[in-house]
Amino acid sequence: MKKIFCNICTVWVMVACLTLTSCKKWLNTPNPSAFDSETTFANANSAEMAVLGAYTKTFDRDLYYRLGMGTDICISTEGIGGSKWLLSNYEYSASIIPDGVYNGMYSAIEYANVCIKNLKVMTSKDSSEEKKIKMLLGECYAIRAMSYFNVVRYWGDVPYSITPVAEAKTLFSSRVSRDSIYDGCVADLQKAVQLLPWYSSGMIPTPERFSKNAAYGILARIALTAAGYSLRWDLKTYAAASVQLAQRPDVSRIKQLYQIASDACTAVMSQGENSLLPKFETVFRNLVQGKYDNETMLEYGQYGNDVNSSNIGYTNGMFSNSGSMYGKAAPLMGAIPTLWYDYQEGDTRRDVTIANYGITATNVRQMNPYGDNRIGKFRVTWMNDNGFGVNKRSIDWPWLRYSDILLMYAEAQNELFKAPTPTGIAAYEKVRIRAFGGDVSKIGTTPTDYLGFRAAIINERKLEFAFEGLRRTDLVRWGVLYDTVNQAKQNVLDMANHAGRYANIDVYRAYKQETASSFDDPIVGVPYIGFKTAPSKIETDSLSAAGYVLLNMYTGSPVTGSGTFPLQANAPWVTGLFQGLKKNQVECLPLSTSMMDNNMGLQNEQQPMY
Repeated sequence: MKKIFCNICTVWVMVACLTLTSCKKWLNTPNPSAFDSETTFANANSAEMAVLGAYTKTFDRDLYYRLGMGTDICISTEGIGGSKWLLSNYEYSASIIPDGVYNGMYSAIEYANVCIKNLKVMTSKDSSEEKKIKMLLGECYAIRAMSYFNVVRYWGDVPYSITPVAEAKTLFSSRVSRDSIYDGCVADLQKAVQLLPWYSSGMIPTPERFSKNAAYGILARIALTAAGYSLRWDLKTYAAASVQLAQRPDVSRIKQLYQIASDACTAVMSQGENSLLPKFETVFRNLVQGKYDNETMLEYGQYGNDVNSSNIGYTNGMFSNSGSMYGKAAPLMGAIPTLWYDYQEGDTRRDVTIANYGITATNVRQMNPYGDNRIGKFRVTWMNDNGFGVNKRSIDWPWLRYSDILLMYAEAQNELFKAPTPTGIAAYEKVRIRAFGGDVSKIGTTPTDYLGFRAAIINERKLEFAFEGLRRTDLVRWGVLYDTVNQAKQNVLDMANHAGRYANIDVYRAYKQETASSFDDPIVGVPYIGFKTAPSKIETDSLSAAGYVLLNMYTGSPVTGSGTFPLQANAPWVTGLFQGLKKNQVECLPLSTSMMDNNMGLQNEQQPMY
C-alpha cells in the first residue's frame, strides 16, 4: 500500500473530510468538514457522503491515456522519445511507468474498506433507511471490486486487503496471486448484486453510481478477465524462466467463471431496462452533453473544476485550435492509420470513433491526413458549451455500455459451449445491425464455429469500444496482445507502401473547408471525394472551381501544422512503432520505482522480465 495509508489519522481525514462538491453532477451536499467515525456512519444520509467520496477515487485518466495507447487502435502522438511515446511503443522501465492508476485505485479500495466495515454493522428500524444502508454497502463492494480489477489487469499479482489499514497487522504488503484477487472481486460483486436495487427502482439517482444493472456488467467483465490469459510467474522464486502467458490452472474454475459472466449478462438482458440506442452517434453526443440514456450503464461523473483533471475531450479528443470558438483541444492520442480501413464501408461507428478533421483558429473543419486522425467519441464540437476549462470539459467517462453486455454474453456462450449458441449469435448481431444503421443485409455472415466466432468477437470489440480503455487488457486476456500488435505494425507498413489490402486506397481526397458555426455541431465526418492517384490538372481545376481543397492523405499537413506523422515507411514514427514489443514480457507492466519505494514488501518483487 502507498505511504499515504500508513497513518490512520490521514485515513480518517480522507474519509471524513471529503470534498464532494467538485466531481459529481448528481451531488449537491455541504462539505462535511468535521466528521469523525461515529458521526459519519450515524445514519444513512451521512454514511452516503463517505460512499460518494469513495467514487471520487475510482478514476484516473491514465486508464484511457498512457495505459490506453500502443494497440491496433491507438498510438501516441507525443514527440519521439517522450515518456508517453515510450510507453505507447513498449519501451517499459520502472522509471516511466505511471502510478496514478495504482495509487488512485488503492485509495478507492481503502475508502471502500472503511465504509464496508462500518456499513455492515449499521441498522435502522426505518425500512427505507435500511434499504439505503444495504444499497450503500452494495456500492462499496462494487467499488472495491472494480478498483482492484483496474490494478490487477495491468500489474497482475498485487497487494490485497479487504480490511482498513488501521486494522492491518503490517503496513507493508507483498504480492498476492491475481487468481485470489479476482475471486475476491467476483465474490464482492456477487454480494453487490444482491444488495443493490435495479436502476428502475429510483433509488440510484444517475448511472454515475452503481446499480444492480451496472454491478452485473462489471461482474461479467471481471469474470471473463479472470478466466482468460495473463502473464504469470512463480511468486516464490520470481525466476524469469517461470514466466508464461497462461490461464489459471483450475479448468473447472475457468468454466465456472464463464458461466458467471454468462449468467450476469443474462440477468441484465432479461431485466429489459437497458437497450442499444438506435444510432451509435447518439451514445457519444449524449455523453459529451451530460445526458443519460438506457445504453450507458455506468459513468464516472465529471463536473466543474474536477480535482482529477481527467482531460477527457482534451487529450483523447479531436484537435481544436485555441483560437476557435471551442477552445483548445490538443490530443496526444491518435488513431492508428489502419483503423479507418478496419471498419467496413457503411459502418456508422467509423466516423463517430475517428475524427477525420480538426478545427482551425477560424473554426474551419480541416481534414486530417491518415497519420493525423484523432479520437471522435469525445469531441468538443458536440458539446453544448466550452465546459469549465479546456482540460476540464465536464465529459463523463463511460465505464460500461449495454453493447458490452451483449458482446460479453456472446463471448461467454462461445467459451462455455466451444461454439456460438443461437442466443449468443443474436446478441452479437444486435451490435452489428445497429452499427450498420439497422440494415441486416450489410452485417455479413456470422461464423458458426468456435474459433471463427471468437475472432469475430475480438474484431467487433475493437470496432465498438475503440478508445474506451479496454483494448489493451482485452488483448491480454485473449492471449493475443503480441501477435495483434505485431500485425498492427506490419499493417501500417503495408499501408505506407500501398501494399496488400491497402494497395487501392485513396492517396488524395478532395473536400470543402466549411466553417463550424455552433456547439452541438451536426457534422460527424467531413465528406470527401477519393482519388487512387493524383488527379489531372483538368480535374484539379474543376475541383477548385467547385470549392474543393485537395489533400495528400500520406504527406499532407494536418490542422495542427506539425506535419510530424507522414505515412511513409521511413518516417521515424513508423520505424519506431512498437519497437519495444516483446512476447511474454509486456503483457504485464513492471512496478514503478515509487511503488516499490513506498512499500517495502514489493522491493524484491519486480516483474521478473524487468
